[in-house]
Amino acid sequence: MSSGQRDAGVSNPAHVAIIMDGNGRWAQMRGLPRQEGHRRGLEALRRTVRNASDLGIRFLTLYSFSTENWRRPFAEVSFLMGLLKHFVEKDLAELAAANVRVRIIGSRDDLAADLRRLVDHAETSTRNNTGLVLVIAFNYGSRDEIVRATRRLAAEAVAGRVDPAAIDEAAITGQLDTHDIPDPELVIRTSGETRISNFLLWQAAYAEFIFAPVMWPDFDRAAFEDALAQYRQRERRFGGLAAPSDRSVDVA
Repeated sequence: MSSGQRDAGVSNPAHVAIIMDGNGRWAQMRGLPRQEGHRRGLEALRRTVRNASDLGIRFLTLYSFSTENWRRPFAEVSFLMGLLKHFVEKDLAELAAANVRVRIIGSRDDLAADLRRLVDHAETSTRNNTGLVLVIAFNYGSRDEIVRATRRLAAEAVAGRVDPAAIDEAAITGQLDTHDIPDPELVIRTSGETRISNFLLWQAAYAEFIFAPVMWPDFDRAAFEDALAQYRQRERRFGGLAAPSDRSVDVA
């Protein structure tokens, strides 16, 4: 059975989230400027969106720019902003034609006005599409997201609209940027790094993680299918025990 085929009785995840890592190192390994790595990374992003749709993934979340990425050199940040603008301006019509819905998560309060208009337009122009939901985490940090969510709940409590004692997981989830998006079942990080870098900390509580050795510009259909095949071999217990029919026996 090829890696692209599904195992009997086991489904691909509905929601895959990816930390797209390794653009700069990919370029440095080839004696190229970091900007070339980011350009090739954009090509990998386009390829991954098409592959996700072909493979029946319902939600695809891509970590494109974190709140910490502003610390990078000004020239690199400016280049990344330019790539984002280019992607939206060039690819939005194609995404819309492919019935892809675009969602942007992350803080927008401190974005430049032109960037805010761009991300707002990407969402509003595709909001009626019913195919793949492409979630772009831009100016996103999970701790920042949770802080913003708890501040909103605190304001509601001060105003008397929320009983603090009634605040539960559902209440916090309802205030997150992803309130209308199911939690990811699979999180992939490329480049071989084994950390999650402030990405979907709340939402990925029970996700499966795969740390792929391939650099992001080289993440292709085969690498995606291999990650999905690994996912289908995982045993998802959500804190419980394996079913009696499982091949493993819990003796603890």
